[in-house]
Amino acid sequence: MQADPTPYTDINELLERLLSGVQAVLGKKLVGLYLYGSLVTGDFDHGSSDIDLVAVTSSEIDAKEFEALQKMHADFADKHTNWQGRIEVQYLSVAALKTFKSKSSKMAAISPGEPFHLKEAGKEWTINWYVVQEKGVTMVGPSPKTFIDPISQEEFMQAVQEQAKQWSERIPHLPKRQPSQAYAILTLCRALYSLKHGEQVSKKQAAVWAKKEYPEWSVCVQNALVWREAWCDENVDHDATFQETLRFVRFVISQCETPPGISQSDPLQ
Repeated sequence: MQADPTPYTDINELLERLLSGVQAVLGKKLVGLYLYGSLVTGDFDHGSSDIDLVAVTSSEIDAKEFEALQKMHADFADKHTNWQGRIEVQYLSVAALKTFKSKSSKMAAISPGEPFHLKEAGKEWTINWYVVQEKGVTMVGPSPKTFIDPISQEEFMQAVQEQAKQWSERIPHLPKRQPSQAYAILTLCRALYSLKHGEQVSKKQAAVWAKKEYPEWSVCVQNALVWREAWCDENVDHDATFQETLRFVRFVISQCETPPGISQSDPLQ
């Protein structure tokens, strides 16, 4: 494994153990493992952030490998209880990454709130693969650009725009203040930032920017940051904040109808 892929000693040790587990199952079939998410975009929180990885394989995961990986992840969660439900890994083949824009392929995955499972993955993963392409940290293998069908900045921004619009259907089913409403607000702050600057940053960075860029929504965004930190607090009135969250979602969707141009100056740099 690459020496010190993150600034955190405990996370590096955890990643090394996870890599060993994956290699024990896949052997030479594992051709690349890449770290992305908040550990590379910034503002990683030991108490709440997920660890995001994509494992590239020479061919699709077969039934025997799926069963072995499923057991490995279950054992890993049992040994590292603080990280249960916070490890996200996608396993997909070189061919899948080369053709994801034109067709869906089988992908094995474990993610927060979901067990290890198989799913179809295609163009809807453009944002993830763009972040891996641009900022992914190599743990094993060559540069991730070796495997990913090149994604342009314009394709990335179009994917962000389309994903943001989907919140009109998602938000009625996410009534809880935390994590649902906070997640929606902060994710959409990041969408606004991406459409303005053509890159993805952390939710916290995007929220700080959004409060300045859209002062009329500064209280709403700040509330989402507070809710995110107080994720364990169940003594809250979810309904009291839902309408304001819904208004913000609708505002962002309206902004996505005609995405703003990319700014050459980035206040977060």
